[in-house]
Amino acid sequence: QVQLVESGGGLVQPGGSLRLACVVSGITFSSKTMGWYRQAPGKEREWVATITGGSNIGYADSVKGRFTISRDNAKSTVYLEMNSLKPEDTAVYYCKLIGFTTWGQGTQVTVSS
Repeated sequence: QVQLVESGGGLVQPGGSLRLACVVSGITFSSKTMGWYRQAPGKEREWVATITGGSNIGYADSVKGRFTISRDNAKSTVYLEMNSLKPEDTAVYYCKLIGFTTWGQGTQVTVSS
């Protein structure tokens, strides 16, 4: 059974940084494409970033230059380094195994002074 467990969220001031992690189990991780998504209150879930098994990367325009996605295949973990955070980055952040229906429980990120 595929499981995804996110961690690393919290409350941070504007301009601050956070690093999210998502541990994946139940599947061979290294060849899989992983994504990060987020859902703000009252809004639809939106794509944030993707990293393939070959470490090809893509970002939404709203986070480009501020967020960095990476992976550690030995730990079956995908990361999202978030810098220069803005209040509009406030959301629940989810990781996703692309091509599968399973979502993690999400981790709350709140950017506020």
